[in-house]
Amino acid sequence: MIDLYYWPTPNGKKVTILLEELGMPYTIKPVRIGQGDQFTPEFLKINPNHRMPAIVDTEPGDGGQALSIFESGAIMFYLAEKAGRFLPSDLRGRHTVNQWVNWQMANQGPKLGECGHFLRLGEDVGDQSYAVRRFTDEANRLYGVLNNQLYRNRYVAGDSYTIADMICYPWCVNWKSQQQDIGEFRYFRRWFEELGERPAVKSGMEAGSGLSVDPSTLTEEERARMRAIMYNQRALPVPDDQT
Repeated sequence: MIDLYYWPTPNGKKVTILLEELGMPYTIKPVRIGQGDQFTPEFLKINPNHRMPAIVDTEPGDGGQALSIFESGAIMFYLAEKAGRFLPSDLRGRHTVNQWVNWQMANQGPKLGECGHFLRLGEDVGDQSYAVRRFTDEANRLYGVLNNQLYRNRYVAGDSYTIADMICYPWCVNWKSQQQDIGEFRYFRRWFEELGERPAVKSGMEAGSGLSVDPSTLTEEERARMRAIMYNQRALPVPDDQT
């Protein structure tokens, strides 16, 4: 059984899509990131980087004790290897997938995340025009990278549907709020619409949807507390530091 420490964000939905595609049993363990669950001692034992998603495999393949994995890319490699699906076994195919998973982790996710962050801030915290331009342009560049790759290939890493597709898809769903026009990216749009019709992608995207909190239902004090938890974080102290 897989225990999935999760909140319904693009990074979490990467993993639920894969789990649904695999038909692998899993239990969602909600990590309420707006309330600080990611900083509890129990969660930090699973992920010292205090970010979800993370998993605990209670039945790892080596027959040993429960195994915890953090970082969505590492989780997806682990689950694909465990099931023997969606990850090529040949050298070239495997490392083609590997490089696109790393592309998503290093480029698409962080840059589109920053794009959304600065677009949400508004002018109440000062002029954000440079940051908005910087990251909407970068978002456009990254959609172009995918578009060019999908001009040459049916899927992100070649002719087969793999974890490289699953890890990219959730970050594309909010293209409108990223101020992008996917009509500009013909080959990306074909891939995006095809994946969106897959039953497991639909169920993976819906997983935990009832957990989300509508910010408009919160008081200003509650929204301020949420912002304080999620933004402008600094280093956590070493536990039980005696110095």
